[in-house]
Parts: sequence; C-alpha cells; structure tokens
Amino acid sequence: MDAVSVAVVGVVVLLLLLALVVVTRYKVAGPSEAFIVTGRRGKRSTDPETGRVFTDNSGQKVVVGGGVFVVPFVQQQYTLDLSSRHIPIAVNGAVTLRGVKAHLEGVAIVKVGGTEDAIRAAAQRFLVQQDGIVGFTQEVLSGALRAIVGRMSVEDVIRDRAAFAGQVAEEAEASLSGQGLVLDAFQIQDISTEGSYLEDLGRPEAARAKQEADIAEAVARRAAEQARLKAEEEIAVAQRTLQLKQAEIKAETDQAVARADAAGPLAEAARQQDIIAEQEKVAERQAALKDRQLDTEVRKPADAKRYAAEQEAEARRVARVKQAEAERSAEIAGAQAEAERARLTGEGEKQRRGALAEAEAIEGLKQGEAERSRRAAIAEAVRLEGEAEAAAISAKGAAEAEAMEKKADAFDRYGDAAVLQMLVDILPDVVAKAAEPLSAIDKMTVISTDGASRLSRTVADNVTQGMEVLNSTTGVDLSALLRKVALGGSAPTPAPAGDEVDTGKPNGTVQITD
Repeated sequence: MDAVSVAVVGVVVLLLLLALVVVTRYKVAGPSEAFIVTGRRGKRSTDPETGRVFTDNSGQKVVVGGGVFVVPFVQQQYTLDLSSRHIPIAVNGAVTLRGVKAHLEGVAIVKVGGTEDAIRAAAQRFLVQQDGIVGFTQEVLSGALRAIVGRMSVEDVIRDRAAFAGQVAEEAEASLSGQGLVLDAFQIQDISTEGSYLEDLGRPEAARAKQEADIAEAVARRAAEQARLKAEEEIAVAQRTLQLKQAEIKAETDQAVARADAAGPLAEAARQQDIIAEQEKVAERQAALKDRQLDTEVRKPADAKRYAAEQEAEARRVARVKQAEAERSAEIAGAQAEAERARLTGEGEKQRRGALAEAEAIEGLKQGEAERSRRAAIAEAVRLEGEAEAAAISAKGAAEAEAMEKKADAFDRYGDAAVLQMLVDILPDVVAKAAEPLSAIDKMTVISTDGASRLSRTVADNVTQGMEVLNSTTGVDLSALLRKVALGGSAPTPAPAGDEVDTGKPNGTVQITD
C-alpha cells in the first residue's frame, strides 16, 4: 500500500472517529429530564451588601427538552429527573390546640421545578442523591403538619381537611421552593388520636344519628303499617264491591231466568187472549153479518112491503076519495040540476035539501071507509116492522149468546190465570169509577181525625160496596173469586141470584145463559 492510500484510509478513519465522537457526545434530554452541563467557569460577582466576591452559576448550562453537545474532556453532563414523586407522610403524636395527641397520614406529590433556577437549585442539593428528595420532603411536611396541628383542634382538622392541607402546603412551600422543589398536591388520608377521643367526640353525633335513624325507622314502620292497613282497606272495599256486583249479577240472572221461565205461560196466555179477541171479533162480525142479512132479507123487504101497502092504501084512498068526490060532484050537480028543476017547477027547495043531506051522508060513509082502509094499511105496516125488529133482535141475541158461550169456553180452558188477568185489568177501571165522584169536587174540607187519608178509605169503601152490590145482584162474589185465584183453592158457593147464573161450576167459572 502506497502512502496515498494510507493517507486516505487514515483520513476516513479519522472522519469516522470524529463522527462517532460527535454522535456519542450529543445528548438529547427526555420529556422528564433536565441536563446540567458543567465545565465552564462562572462569572465572578461581588455582593453589594456584604462585599463578598463569589462565582455565579452561569458556567452551568441547563437543557430541558432539547439537545446539547458535550465537549469531550472539557464538559460533564448530568441528568436530573423532573418527574413527580409520590411521597407518603406520617406524623405520630402531634399535639393539637387542646392538647390532644393526633396521628396523621397523608400523601404529597412533589417534583423539581420547571424553571432554570429551580433546576439549578435542585441540582446543587440533590443531583448526586436524588432519592434524598423524598426524605427531605417528608421532614419538611412533617414539620409543617406539626406546626399547623398545634394551631388547630382535632375537630377543625376533621371538619375541614382541605383547608388544613392548604395551610400545610403553604407552610412548607417556602422550604421546598428554596430547594428547587414544587409541591403539586397534598392530601390528609387519615386522622386518629390516642385513646378514645375521636370515638367520644363522635358519640353524641352517633347517638343523635342513631336516634334519628330510630325515628326514621319508626316513621318508616308507621308508614309501612299505614300503607298495609290502607291496602287491606282497599282490598276489603274491592271485595265488598265485588260481592255487591256478584249479588247484583246473580239477581239480574235470577230475574232473567224467572222471566224466561214465565215467558212460556205468559206467551201462551197472550196467545189465548189473542184467540179470544179474534173470536170476539169473529162473533161481532157474524152478528153484524146476520144483522145485515136481516136488513136485506127481512127488514128491508118488510119495509118495502109496508111501503107498498101504504102506497097501495094511499092510492086506493085517493082513488076512492076522487071517486067519492066525482060521485059527490055528479050527485051535487044532479041535485043542483034537480033542485033547479024543482025550484023551477015550484017544489024544488025541499027536494034539494033532502038530496044534499043524502049526498053528505054518502060522502061521510065514503070518507069513513077510506079512513078505515088507511088505518088498516098502517097497522099492517107496523106489524111487519115489528116482526122484522123482533127477528133482528132474536138474531143479535143468538149471536151474542154464541159469543158469550165461546168466551165462557175460553175461560174454562184459560183457567184461573186468565180470570185473574181480566180481573186485574178491570180493577183499575172499578177503582177509577169509584173515585170518579170525588174528582168532580172542586173544593172539599175533610173533618176527620184520620186526615186526608179518609179520602183513600172512602174510595176503598166504594170499591168494597161495589163488589157487594155486584155479589147481591149477580151472585158473583168477586172478592172470594180473587182470593180463590190468588190462593189456588176453591171459591165459596155464591147465593143464587136468578136463573141466568149457574154457581155450580168449579174453580169460580161463571156461565152466562140466555
């Protein structure tokens, strides 16, 4: 290898060595680190107050979050940890304002300050013994705790821990900042005392709390009991409502069942009543038809015959009257002529008067005959009319008797229910008729110890008297019949009142005959 090559290799090696040196001596600080580079001399200064000459810290370089090249053999680089430190604090036997010894436990968060002065101060005290920050902080905070506790009572410390911690931090801040440290947080974790001071201190509160708890528990039990009683009352009310509703539904169901059971007999009774009504209509129509037949076949022909006889008698009477008048006129004319002739012959007047008297006698005889004929015709017409009316009355009676027989047969088939239904239907009319005289009274004064109730008794007496009159005149004991129908027994036998009432029928049946 020639000299040039050796030189080139040497230069390259030198450059590599220089690059390696540069790389190894350039330092970059971490986010929680601070570099302190020393090696230069600080400036000399004089204290204006004391006149003492000293060297400042300008020869130290502080690097935070950046990089720095440390000159080999000239400068020295140190690293200071800036991260926070979790430091427990415990103080035993601290005397409080009232002489009570208290034991306190707390925790502090301490770190190196972020300013260049704080880092320089912390580096001067703790750079080679950074673990000493913990002990130093514990001593400073313990002293501050004892100082603050001595000015406060246990109750104040317990009542306001935050204020107590703030006072401790304020007390220790000056000492810590002088060492380049910053107290981020301080909290009191536990407070205890020697003996049973805290227990005694909290006993009234505990008793009051227990009393309040007992009262609250009693109130809660009372409220629960009231709620239970109210719930039971509501349940009882609901059960009563349910039972009433069930009873109401049962009553409605029983009524519906009773109506359903009675629907058949009532429908049958209504049907029978409709049949009777229709039969009555048929009987009435038959009676009307027979009446019209009598009008057509008997009454009207009789009227026609009577009218014809009257007309014929009248015609004969008129003819006879006219004939008599003609004959009388002729006889008068003859008599007048004869009288004239007699007068004319000298004997006339006497014969004329005789002739006139004879003519008047004849005229009277003829008029009497005509009157007898007229009266005979009228008598014949009256006879024929009477016969027609008798036949009509007979036919109407027969029709009514037939209708009554059918009604009686229907009553036999109907039984007591129909009779009771009809009696119940006519009873309001009977009572209304009995009370009708009272309705015509405009003003009435009642003089009676019974008061206005006497009126209703009067109406009841009228009804009773009406039933007695009906019993005495027709033999139908309406009261006994009602009792019999109501009790379902046999009615007493009424006294015979005539040939038209047969009281031998059972079950109160009334038979009506012609």
